[in-house]
Amino acid sequence: MIFKGKDLEQVDGVKGKFIEGVEIKKLRKIPDERGTIYHMLTKDDEIFEDFGEIYFSNIYPNVVKAWHWHRDMVLNYSVVYGMIKMVVYDDRENSKTYGNLMEIFLGEENYILVKVPKKVWNGFKGIGKTKAIVANCSSIIHNPEEIFRKEFDTIDIPYDWELKNE
Repeated sequence: MIFKGKDLEQVDGVKGKFIEGVEIKKLRKIPDERGTIYHMLTKDDEIFEDFGEIYFSNIYPNVVKAWHWHRDMVLNYSVVYGMIKMVVYDDRENSKTYGNLMEIFLGEENYILVKVPKKVWNGFKGIGKTKAIVANCSSIIHNPEEIFRKEFDTIDIPYDWELKNE
């Protein structure tokens, strides 16, 4: 099942106001006595747009990798090991959701795929006690000319990465 629009606010592990173009798909894990299969994305999924490359990165606990957006690339994130807090922020001037910010907790305890559209700021923080392994199935091959970055503590994005005891 794919969640988008206002329905995103009903998904477990999602906080904040929805952002136009962000979509979440609950993913399937198939465990047995030999191990576990983690499904992520197929070319006939409704959420799938195009294939450029898939890569994996890891992030250590309490480390922040933020902020960036892509001019041409759609991101499809999933976490197969560990947990992260992903934050997305919409500063697209013509967007209906301009100024909205979402926190999305994903990983082993909440196995989902998060689709991040072009020109939406995003970043993530490793949470928990182990590193997390993040997969991204992107719509184009990596091109450093189309990525834009800001420091994790920029004043341009109204977000504080510190732990929130809510």
